[in-house]
Amino acid sequence: MPFYKEPKGYAKTALSDLQGAWENLREVVAESIPFPEWKRLLFHIDDAMSWESVRNLQQMRKTLLLIRNITAQAEVPEEVREWIGTVEENLDEVLKAIEEGEIT
Repeated sequence: MPFYKEPKGYAKTALSDLQGAWENLREVVAESIPFPEWKRLLFHIDDAMSWESVRNLQQMRKTLLLIRNITAQAEVPEEVREWIGTVEENLDEVLKAIEEGEIT
């Protein structure tokens, strides 16, 4: 039986950019505590980064919309809003790559 060998290099994809954007958003929220609704934001960010959401990107999109709505109604640091925009851009790129067959 052959052994599976770990790849020596990884291709950067839209999915890795999306993962990084979520991680950066979470970090900015955590570093900005305390501000209104930070607990709710962390909860929903963690939900969006969960395995269930990663396997269902439409669910991730719904969670991102919920996060955007929470921040629209609360006083949050501008950097949080900027990272939400970055996550949204990256999610759009992933969905486009899937549609074009670049990601399966």
